[in-house]
Order: sequence, then structure tokens, then C-alpha cells
Amino acid sequence: MRAWAALAVVLTTSLLLLAQEPAVTVRNATEQTAPAAASKSSKLLPGKRVIPAGTRIPMQLKNAVSTKSARVGDRVYAETTFPVALDNRILIPVGTYVQGRISSLQRAGRVKGRAEVLFHFTMMVFPSGYTVSLPGSVERADSEKSQVSDPEGTIRHEGEKGKDAAEVGKSAAQGAAIGAIATRGARGAGIGGGIGAATGLAIGLLSRGGDVTLESGTSMEMVLQRDVLVDESRIR
Repeated sequence: MRAWAALAVVLTTSLLLLAQEPAVTVRNATEQTAPAAASKSSKLLPGKRVIPAGTRIPMQLKNAVSTKSARVGDRVYAETTFPVALDNRILIPVGTYVQGRISSLQRAGRVKGRAEVLFHFTMMVFPSGYTVSLPGSVERADSEKSQVSDPEGTIRHEGEKGKDAAEVGKSAAQGAAIGAIATRGARGAGIGGGIGAATGLAIGLLSRGGDVTLESGTSMEMVLQRDVLVDESRIR
């Protein structure tokens, strides 16, 4: 009986030890993971700031861009005109250079199709010389005859509807005058006006539409397409 009792004590003790081992393992793993995570965070956070996606940055174009002469891949240069601040700290000072490239370009067609250009900004160079990569697109461009037409930042010519209508009207008036003189009557004026209108319409269709032209000094806004991480100590 004593032997069986001793064996039972040994088995019970072993089972208790096995049951306790997983708890010890989990506790040790937790104790090792927490300092590692804290250490990683401490390396990333000090001096780092995030400029959030959607931030709008006022700029001024430094080189002219025209669909008449530009090509895909050409560089685009701009300069910030107003500081961008976050939590009372200036993260993008005035005079920061912005560089981009033309992504796509289309010249206006003779019958249909408007001129348009799309370019994306890829880099900022701070006055201190600090350089940061970014994805930015055009949010707004101050141009009398062109406007941003989609969320990607495509700048499209507004069209020549007013110009075409004026051309048709001018040709119709000239045709009516010539017809009236030739036949000395209202009927001749009507025929001449119709011919003149047709001529004006033909001229409008055969003429190529206007180009997108952004002069140097054009004001625009860039919008960040994702968060941009900057080192605050290198901005100034």
C-alpha cells in the first residue's frame, strides 16, 4: 500500500509541474516581446513627423508646360508659396522645391478630343537641402482656358465652343451680305447666309483645338496621395 501511495504522489507532482510549464512559457514570451516593441517605437518616433494624405500644398509653377511642345517624361518644377504647418510646427516652409514628371499627354484633335496633360509630383527639396520622396497630384491650377477634370489631376482644355460659334456667325454674316449684293434680294441673302454658315462650321471642324498652356508662375495646389514621413530636425 505504501508503494502505491508513493507512486500516486510522484504522478500527481509530475502532472502539476507539467500544467505549470505553459504559463511560465507565455509569461516569459510576453516579457521579452514588450521591451522589443517599445525599443522599436522609440527608434521611429523621436524627431519624426507625418504629413497626412490629403494635405494641400500651395505652389507656383517654375517652368511652362504646353501640350503643343511637351512630351511624356518631361520634368515639371514648382515652388511652395505658403507654409504648411501641423500642431503649430512648420513642416513645409515657403521656398521648398517640388519636382514631378509628365505622365500622359494628348493634343487636341481637329474634329473631336480636347488637349489634356497629367503630371505627378515625386519629390520635395527643402531649403536646407533635405530631400523627401512623395506621391502628389494637381488639385487646382489657375488657368483661364484649362481646368482639372478628374481626381487624378488631369488638366484639360475647356474647348473652343465660343470660338467656333463666333466663326460660324461671322461667316454667315459675310455670306448673307455677299448673297444680297449679288442677287439684290432677301432670297440671295438667305442663300448666302446658309453657305456662309456651312463654311464657318467647316473651318471650325478643320481647325485644331486649343492647347493646354500653363505659363511659368501659374498658381496651383498639390495634394498628397499618401502620408509622408519627414525628419523634423532636417527641415530647418
